[in-house]
Amino acid sequence: MAWLSDNGILVGLALLDGLSYAAAVFMVAVGLNLVFGVLRVLNVAHGSLYAIGGYAAASIGLFAASLGAPPWLGLPILLAAAVLVGVVLGPLIERLLLRRMQDREPVLQLLVTFALFMILEDLQKLVWGVQPVVFDAPLKWLGTVDVPFGQDVIPFTAYQLYVLPGVALATLAILATVLRYTLTGRMVVAVTVDREAARAMGIDAAKVTMLTFTVGAALAALGGALAAPTVSLVPGVGASTIVLSFAVVATAGLGQIEGAAVAALLIGLGRSFAVYVAPEFEVVVPYAIMVAVLLFRPQGLFGVAETRRI
Repeated sequence: MAWLSDNGILVGLALLDGLSYAAAVFMVAVGLNLVFGVLRVLNVAHGSLYAIGGYAAASIGLFAASLGAPPWLGLPILLAAAVLVGVVLGPLIERLLLRRMQDREPVLQLLVTFALFMILEDLQKLVWGVQPVVFDAPLKWLGTVDVPFGQDVIPFTAYQLYVLPGVALATLAILATVLRYTLTGRMVVAVTVDREAARAMGIDAAKVTMLTFTVGAALAALGGALAAPTVSLVPGVGASTIVLSFAVVATAGLGQIEGAAVAALLIGLGRSFAVYVAPEFEVVVPYAIMVAVLLFRPQGLFGVAETRRI
């Protein structure tokens, strides 16, 4: 308790940073989990969609700023860029590649999506180059707020405090509501549980698959777009994100939407505290959490052991 009182600001900053970081990671991980639930494909190229979403949002935002657009327009630009990337690349990748990989061996699926990831990484360098791309207009426009923490007051950016967690919570609520209480959501669940039975009931599994992958791609792009004002976009940002997203998915359990939020929060806070307390362990902590969970629950925190078909 003495350490906590002496380092109140440090603890508060770690909590706030961990919350905003968890929100950004959740956006990517929940899309990855959603895609796996329906397609049963672990899409390594999901990280590239995150990076392209960030680059697209930054490019459109910088172009709008050069035309004299007001700073507040940066927020809808982030959303529009994510939707654009998802609608354009999602159906294209699903129809031309992943649809052909559905019934193949998991190792082959990973190799093919990894190859797509490498292609998209090189494409990013061709389009945006290798210099950092920065678009921080929304961050500057919203400014900072004073967050009370015990006897201390912590200045923190309003964008990271309100926008990132707010969008993540809204995404979680919308996905949970759609999957549980709408006809489209029930069709998605039916295809997830048993594709052949869903087809026999008259559900167009191909359309459900394309819709799901498009939504998953848009969520990955939205994660990148929302992160764009807080980071410098450089080559390789998609690789680090997809690895961390796999850690979140494995910790939560494959196909778990709400579980991904809890796992992202756990890993985000763990990484954030490591940054402030022991920076040399920043990279290790998220994966140490994943390993610790999987040692005791191989199916993840919220996963359910499935019966193997023979």
